[in-house]
Amino acid sequence: MSDTLNPPRKRQAVTIKHVAAEAGVSLQTVSRVINNGPNVTPAVKERVKAAIEKLKYVPSLAARGLSGSRSYLILALNDKEPTVEGWREGRGNDWIDQMLLGGMLRSADFGYRMLFELVDSHSGKMIEQIEAALLSLRPDGVILTPPHTENQAISDLLSRYGVPFARLGSRGGEDGFSIAMDDAAAASAAVDHLHGLGHRRIGFITGSPEYRASEDRLAGFRDTMHKHQCLDEGLIEPGDFSYQAGAEATRRLLALDNPPTAIIASSGEMALAVLGVAREQRIAVPDALSIVSFDDTPTMRLTLPPLTAIRQPIAPMAATAAELLITVKNGEAQERSHILPFELIVRQSTAPCPR
Repeated sequence: MSDTLNPPRKRQAVTIKHVAAEAGVSLQTVSRVINNGPNVTPAVKERVKAAIEKLKYVPSLAARGLSGSRSYLILALNDKEPTVEGWREGRGNDWIDQMLLGGMLRSADFGYRMLFELVDSHSGKMIEQIEAALLSLRPDGVILTPPHTENQAISDLLSRYGVPFARLGSRGGEDGFSIAMDDAAAASAAVDHLHGLGHRRIGFITGSPEYRASEDRLAGFRDTMHKHQCLDEGLIEPGDFSYQAGAEATRRLLALDNPPTAIIASSGEMALAVLGVAREQRIAVPDALSIVSFDDTPTMRLTLPPLTAIRQPIAPMAATAAELLITVKNGEAQERSHILPFELIVRQSTAPCPR
C-alpha cells in the first residue's frame, strides 16, 4: 500500500455560466448587470447580484476587456516628485488620499477599477512615460491632477489616442472634462470672513506658480481686498505649498513695521508653518494673529488651536471625473465643465482683530 497522499482536488473556478444558471437568466443578462448595462429590471438585477455573492464570483477584467473595446480601467496621473517626497518624509498627502477615495469608490460602482500612476512633470521623458502607460493598460479614461491638468502636451497625446480625460482643479478649456471648485471665490470667502472680524491688514501666502489654482486664489484675494479698500501688495508673499516656503513667508510678513493681523495660507502645510512661526515668536493665535488654511486635512482639526480652513471637494471631484469618463464611454452626452462647491470651516484660529 502506497504511503503517498493524494493531492487535494482543486476547487472548480466559478464562471459567468454558473452565475447565469444560479440566477436563472441568460449570459447576456449577467454581463449587463456586471457592466451596469441597460434593460435589466431591478428584480433581475438583485437576483444576479445574489447569485454572484453566493458563488463568490469575481469577474475577470482581462476577459471583459477582450470581449469588447473596454479595459474597465480608469487611470489617474499624479505628479511624482512632490508625492514621493511627502511619502519619504512621512507627511503623506491628504489630497491624494481624498482623490483615491472618490475616484476608486465611484469607479467600483460601475464595475471599473482605478489605477494610480506617478509621472514626473519635470522629466524630458514625461510624454513617453504616459504613452507607455496608455499602450500597456489601454485605460478607458484618464484623470489628470495638477499640474498635469494644464499641460497641453498631455492633452494632445490623450486626444491623439482617442482616450477621454478629465482635468481636476482646472476650470473651462476646450479639451476633456474640467472639474474644479471656484478657487477665487474660496479666497474671497476667506477674506470676507476675516474682514467681518475686523481685520484690515491681511497677509496672503501664494501657492506654486505651476498650479492654475494658485493664480485663481491670488486673484480672488486681490479682488476682495480691493473691494474692501484694504489691499496692500506688500502683504502678499510667494510660496510653493511647502512648510519651508510658508515659514519663510511668515517670517517676512511678521517682520514688517506694520505686520498683518491675519494670514491666509494657500495650503495646509503653509498654514501649519504660519502657526509654527507664530509660536516661535510668542505671538498668540488667534488673540494676536488669525490664520486661515486653504486645505482642510485632518491635521487642521488636530492643531492647537484647530485651524479655520477652506475644505476642497477633492473626493467629489474625483468621483465626478470617474463617472463622467465611464458614462461618456457609454455614449451619454455630458457637460464639459463642472464647478463643485467648497466649504469655509470656521474654527478657533480666527478671532476678532486685536485693537
